[in-house]
Amino acid sequence: MVTRVTARKTTAGPAVREAAVLPRERMSKVDTAWLRMDSAHNLMMIVGVWVIRPGVSYADLAARLQERMTQYPRFLQRVVEDATGASWVPDAQFDIAHHLVRETLPKTRKAGQQQALQDRLAELCTLPLERKHPLWQFHLVEHYKGGSALIARIHHCIADGIALIAVTQSLMDGGAAPPQEPAPLAQGAEAWIAQALLKPLTRFAVDALDQAGRGAQKSLHLLHDAPLEKALAASVDAAKMVCQVAGDLAALALMSDDSPTSLKGMPGCHKRVAWCAPLPLADVKAVGRALNCSINDVLLSCVAGALGAYLRKLGESTEGKQIRAMVPVNLRPLEQAYKLGNQFGLAPLVLPIGLDNPVERLYEVRLRMAGLKGSTQPMLTFGLLAVAGLLVKPAQDAMLNLFSKKTTAVMTNVPGSATKLRLCGATVEETLVWVPQSGTVGLGVSILSYGGGVQFGVVSDAQLCPDPQQIIDQFEPEFNKLAMVTLMLPWGDE
Repeated sequence: MVTRVTARKTTAGPAVREAAVLPRERMSKVDTAWLRMDSAHNLMMIVGVWVIRPGVSYADLAARLQERMTQYPRFLQRVVEDATGASWVPDAQFDIAHHLVRETLPKTRKAGQQQALQDRLAELCTLPLERKHPLWQFHLVEHYKGGSALIARIHHCIADGIALIAVTQSLMDGGAAPPQEPAPLAQGAEAWIAQALLKPLTRFAVDALDQAGRGAQKSLHLLHDAPLEKALAASVDAAKMVCQVAGDLAALALMSDDSPTSLKGMPGCHKRVAWCAPLPLADVKAVGRALNCSINDVLLSCVAGALGAYLRKLGESTEGKQIRAMVPVNLRPLEQAYKLGNQFGLAPLVLPIGLDNPVERLYEVRLRMAGLKGSTQPMLTFGLLAVAGLLVKPAQDAMLNLFSKKTTAVMTNVPGSATKLRLCGATVEETLVWVPQSGTVGLGVSILSYGGGVQFGVVSDAQLCPDPQQIIDQFEPEFNKLAMVTLMLPWGDE
C-alpha cells in the first residue's frame, strides 16, 4: 500500500517537501516492544532539552524542522496497532505546526527560570504523544534566560538514543541530510530475523569475544581453512563463546534483588526533573589520568557517591548496599545511525552506593566496568526485547517486569560534540537528554559531555524521589572529593 503525503503550508514557514511517497511498513518486533511498554507510571519517550542563546524564532525553527525532519520518512508516519503488532502509516494530514508548539513559562525572576523549565519538562514527561500523529513533538520556550529553551519528546519506538543524536545533528547549522536509500520492501519473518535480529547480534558477539577472547573473531574464521592446530585453537575460542553466552544468560536470569532504598518501590504518575551546571571536562580527564581510571569510571563513581550521599541525607543507612542501573549499549555501526529504529542492548551495572571513601568507590566502579567488557549481556537483552515484541502485551509486560523489579535506575552516558553547535544562527549552550524508565523503575540519570563540559541530569518519580535536586547537588561535591585526593598525590616525573 502506498499513500501520497504532502507537507502542508503553515504560517510557521513554507513547506519544503512538495510531495513524498511513503509505503506502509510493518514495525520491527523490537520497536513494537518499546511501543507497547507505555504505562501509567512510565511513558516510553526520549526527552531532551537545549538551552540556546540568543533566542531563536518560532518561524525559523519551524522552517528548519520542516526542511530537515521530513528527510527521515519515519517522522512523517503515525503508528497503527493491531492484534499481531503495529505498522507505520503515512500521516496524510502532516502539519509541522502540530510538531512544534510554543511554551510560556510562569513569570519569575531569572534565578527561578530553570526551576520553572524543570517543572514544565516534568509535566511533559507524563503527557502522552497523540497516536493520530507521528510520535514526536518539540516545545519552544521563546524567552528563557536571555535566549530560548527547546524541549524535545520522541517516542522510543521511532529510534534509540544513538540514532536520535544523528537526527539532532542534522538539525544544526551545516547539518547533513541522511543518505538516500530505496524504500524498504515488505519482508517476511525469515528476512526480519536475519536482518533485524541475527545480524546485529552476530556483529556484537564477534566484537565482544574479540575483547574477551583475544582474537576470537580471527580464530573463528580459521575453522574453515586452517591447519589442524589452528583449527583446534579456533574451536577452543568457539567453546569460550558458548561458555560466555551461557554464563551471561545465567547472570541475567539469576540477578539478585537490589538493596532496599527509598528510590525503589511502586512509582506514581508524576515526575520531577533537575540538572546541574556543567563541570569542566578537562578536570574530569585530569583526575582520571592521575588515578589511572577512565572518564566513565570517574563519572559513574560520582553517580554512585551522589546517590549514596542523598540517601544518607534522608537518614537511610547505605552500609553494604548497592543498586543496579541498566545502561544502554549500542549494537549498530555508528555510520548507520540514520536508519533509526532500536538496535541496542542493556548492561546491568551495580553501583556501590555504600562505599563512602571516594577512591575506594572509584576503583570498585572501575573493577565492575572491566567485568562488563566483552559481556554478551547487551546482545542477550536485545534478543529478549525482540522476543517480547512477538508476545501479546500481557505476556510482554510480565517478562520485562522481571528485570524492572531488580533495577533501581536507568542511566545513560552520552558523549556529545566537543565544540558547541549552532541552531538557526544561535549557539546551543547546554544540552541534556533522558531515556525513559520502564516498568516500575522510578529513576533516570543522564551524563552528557558537550562543549567542553559534563552535565548530570536526573528524572525521578515524584512519589519515590520528590526532590531530585538533592541528588543533583551532590554530584559536584563528590567530584571535588576525588579532585582533592588527586591534588594530594605526590608530584614528580613518575
